[in-house]
Parts: sequence; structure tokens; C-alpha cells
Amino acid sequence: MKKPLAPGATIGIIGGGQLGRMLAAAAGRLGYGAVILEPQADCPAAQLASSQIVAAYDDHAALTTLAARCDVVTYEFENVPVGAARHLADHVPVFPPPRALEVAQDRLVEKRFLTEAGISTARHFSVDSDADLAAALAETGGCGVLKTRRLGYDGKGQRVFRNASPADAEGVFAAMGGVPLILEAFVDFSAEFSVIAARGLNGETATYEAARNEHRDGILRRSVVPSGLDPATLASARDATVALLEALGYVGVIGVEFFALPAGGFLANEFAPRVHNSGHWTEAACDVSQFEQHIRAVAGLPLGDPARHSDAVMENLIGDEVAKATALLAEPRLLLNLYGKHETRPGRKMGHFTRLSTPPHS
Repeated sequence: MKKPLAPGATIGIIGGGQLGRMLAAAAGRLGYGAVILEPQADCPAAQLASSQIVAAYDDHAALTTLAARCDVVTYEFENVPVGAARHLADHVPVFPPPRALEVAQDRLVEKRFLTEAGISTARHFSVDSDADLAAALAETGGCGVLKTRRLGYDGKGQRVFRNASPADAEGVFAAMGGVPLILEAFVDFSAEFSVIAARGLNGETATYEAARNEHRDGILRRSVVPSGLDPATLASARDATVALLEALGYVGVIGVEFFALPAGGFLANEFAPRVHNSGHWTEAACDVSQFEQHIRAVAGLPLGDPARHSDAVMENLIGDEVAKATALLAEPRLLLNLYGKHETRPGRKMGHFTRLSTPPHS
């Protein structure tokens, strides 16, 4: 793609969840159509898109149809089959590039890539057997988080060890599915934060202010801006995020999660090659949200100003919490976004809201 997409062009989005829904809405505001590829009919994204192709993500006939109908293709989640992305890229521009998917889909590959890009991470160990796990636990004092290298999100596919002995490794590899694993050592951190950034087709970059994040049961509950964290640490993390974008030859929005260390500095936890839950506050507190920024980037448009105009606290509505929606709408300076999901389940993200306040020095 050598020039910006003109209004009336069509953007393909692989994945039909809430992120695809918000991307489709942003595309529509900029005059683009959106076609969703998603196996679930009437998915949240399709409710706001031009049309939907109901098919599996690796259905080559459906992928070929998507490529024929679109001027560029993007995706809303990081577990899109890399082979599908590469197949599409033979016919239509795909952003972020398939290489970013390939790196992000394997936690060990991801950690090594971050390290090679000059970004420090927590100590970690490849685990392909009970013996590997026993050796890794011996190195970490029996503490750490064992994760599947592939798949798993919101705390799924994980097992926590505290003061374990090497003998406690017996049978764990099989219990975790007999798939490649990674043991990550515990990090003594003072806070979790994330940086949302974008890179355009011409190499232009834009970074949003870092948000401090609070998790519960492995699920993001709240993101707060300003974060109240050390400015020098946040500036370095933004620089690291831009370095990662450059190393990946990235186009689009990325979310990078960090641990702030008590003595200063940070460690990178992981990155998501897509718009990110911890960046939802941008739709209320910035003139250009992360969703519009992503559409601008993949369409070859100039990136927007990422500055915020208000302080913000974003909270997810999980499961039955969606019942609070009507009461929330009575509050001033609150933006509510419900995802159009037909079934409420425990642990399922049903929507989010962002409370705004005026910065103290405005």
C-alpha cells in the first residue's frame, strides 16, 4: 500500500469481539467500511460493521474472499493463525505485520525478542518436561508462574508456585497439557503499567501517556491516568515501546505491559500486537482514541495527537456487573461502552466505563 486509503475503502478485521467492534466504529467515523471475519454469527463486531464473513480464521476460501473485498486487513486479537495472516498478505496489505503475531504468540520467543531489542524482562525458563520445571523451580527458590507458551489470556493456562520443592514438579507437565511451557520468576514490583503506542506506514510514531493498571484474578479491572508513577521510568518505557515498534517493522497500535520496580526502572511483561484493554480510556480522555489511531495507521493516514485532555479512570464491567449500566449513565463526565454480547458469564468482559475529571492544573 503506497498511499492513504480514500474514504469509501474497506478494512477487513479478523476477530469479532469487542475490540473489533470498536475498530469497526472508528473505521466508520473515518468513512471506511469494515468486513469482519469471525466464526460466530452476529458477533459484537458485526453489529457495527458493514458485513461479516462467517468462517473459521484459517478457512482459506474465506480468507481469499476477505482479501478480495478489502483494501487492507487488520486483526483484533493476537491468536490469529500466522499461516492465515501470511496467506492474506500475499493478496492484500496486512497490518500489524504477520511477524508481530508470530513473536507475540509464543511467550518464550516474545521474551527473547524483547531482550534482543534491549528491553529487560523477568527471569524465565523454558519448560518441556517435569525435569525442566524442577530445575527451574530450584533456580527461583520454588516460586514463579508457569504458563503455556501459546494461547491463554486473562489468567487462563497458568499455574502459580510458592515455596515449592523440585518434587512438586512431578506430573505438572502432563497436567498442563503436555505443551511447551515457560516458568516466569516472580517480580517484586510496585505497580503495573502499560504504554499504548502507534506506528504509521511512514514510520511516524505516537505514544499515549502510560496508565497504571490493577488486575484481579488475572483480568484487568482498572486503568488510571495519570499513573502517579516516576516520570523518568515512564519516559524510558515509552522509549522502549518505540524501539519495539521499530524492531518489529510495526504498523498499527500496540499495547506493552510493564512492571514498575520499587527502586526505579521497569521490566517488560508482554506485548499485544493490537489495540489494548488498558487503552480504552483514550476514547473518553483523548481527541484521538487508540481505535481511531489504529485505523489511521493501517489506512496510511497521519497519526493523531495522543495527548489527553482529562484525567481518567477506566473500569471493566465483568459478568453481572453489566447490570450497573443504567445507574452509571446517571453520572456526569462518564462514558459507557457496552459490547453487545448476548450472554453474560462470570469472568466475561461485558463492557467498560471511563470516569473523567479535570486535571488539577488546567
